[in-house]
Amino acid sequence: MRSHGAAALKYQFGLFTGTTGITWSQLVDLWQHAEATGWDMACVTDHFMPNGPDPVDETLECWTALSGLALVTHRMRIGTLVSGNTYRHPAVLAKMATTVDIMSGGRLICGLGAAWQRNEHVAYGIPFYTVGERLSRLEEACQVLLALWSQPKTTFKGKYYQLDEAPLFPKPVQQPHPEFLIGGGGEQRTLKIAARYADHWNVWGGPQVLRRKIRILEEHCAAVGRDPASITRSANMPLLFTDKREDAERLATALMRMFGRTEADARDTVLAGSVAEVQETIGRLGEVGVRQLFIPTFVPRWNRERLDRFITEVAPVFR
Repeated sequence: MRSHGAAALKYQFGLFTGTTGITWSQLVDLWQHAEATGWDMACVTDHFMPNGPDPVDETLECWTALSGLALVTHRMRIGTLVSGNTYRHPAVLAKMATTVDIMSGGRLICGLGAAWQRNEHVAYGIPFYTVGERLSRLEEACQVLLALWSQPKTTFKGKYYQLDEAPLFPKPVQQPHPEFLIGGGGEQRTLKIAARYADHWNVWGGPQVLRRKIRILEEHCAAVGRDPASITRSANMPLLFTDKREDAERLATALMRMFGRTEADARDTVLAGSVAEVQETIGRLGEVGVRQLFIPTFVPRWNRERLDRFITEVAPVFR
């Protein structure tokens, strides 16, 4: 099925893997298998514990895991969806990200967000600021990162971060800096930050959600005099092959519980149905300007058969 001009759309497909409830050996095996079978990208979440009533489960740390994954993969672009800005000073993050970019041979996607998971802030004694302050800190962090990556020395006098002739050497392999991704769908602040600073913007959503938010992103780009086509747009959509409508409804309900989505947005975000129906949805997503799609492996719980079926039966139409 090649409806909605699917054959004319060129996509890149990535895995979006959690670091909770998966062992290191399983994670390595999953990423190496993904690379061997033709996936273009793989990214990890950045959390220290589950977001639930019993937040106890094995959880690998994002950046140290990513540095190891940089050495056991060779082709895929790798990164974070997304690193929480409150967890690390941006100057420290700039150094960490540069090191991973070097270790990977220039394959890093450095994804950054304002951070949202309250329970891990409370548990670890990390200040959990208001939404407004977290976004203001994110905006300053973007400036710090981009300056450190590209300048010999950086002096920055912000409200939240201050640097004094700070060097960063060696520089990243990617020039002028690693691919810089902003994650989040907030239409007033997050999309404005993405319009000003991001190479790549990512959000959970399907064709309807992305249509609305891309229009707003383009308005923010116009306000700062930036060509919106210079920003890569990607979406996260949970995958389920099924011929039963109730299966898709259950997955949408799970998204509503996990992320506080409205019913309409949750249904739009679910990539469910037959191979032809999945292709049709991806085609509609492409029509609104999306060219990269990430498949989360933690909702629903990943299995290799589903991922292999996607990359062998769905993806070729878009390549």
